[in-house]
Amino acid sequence: MPVKVVDATVSSFDSIFENFRSDAPNNKANLILFLADKDPSTSLSWCPDCIRAEPVIYKKLELEASVEDVALLRAYVGDRPTWRNPQHPWRVDSTFKLTGVPTLFHWDWENDAIRARLEDHEAQLEHKIDALLSTK
Repeated sequence: MPVKVVDATVSSFDSIFENFRSDAPNNKANLILFLADKDPSTSLSWCPDCIRAEPVIYKKLELEASVEDVALLRAYVGDRPTWRNPQHPWRVDSTFKLTGVPTLFHWDWENDAIRARLEDHEAQLEHKIDALLSTK
């Protein structure tokens, strides 16, 4: 079973997140990954932590998806100046309270809340991703 991936931006997030939440009971794991946008001049993320963490996260999710259904909502925070704004919508959001990217959440659909999270400084650590995936 492949990982079910859906992408969102700040402007499209609300409607996509609503669909993600309604589909969540069909999956064993529901994850939200907040990432930096790609720099149009390089086609790479402007965030070095995202560049390091993404391949590790995707590898772990593919392994997890080999035995159970996994959904991943990738939410792109915008370009560097947009993200650096202290009033960025996901920085001030009472649910997400983002402080850095990448940030990986394990979404608890039964309680409509965050079950576990990995911040930017730990999102590339395999053992931390394993621990996040095993939270019930």
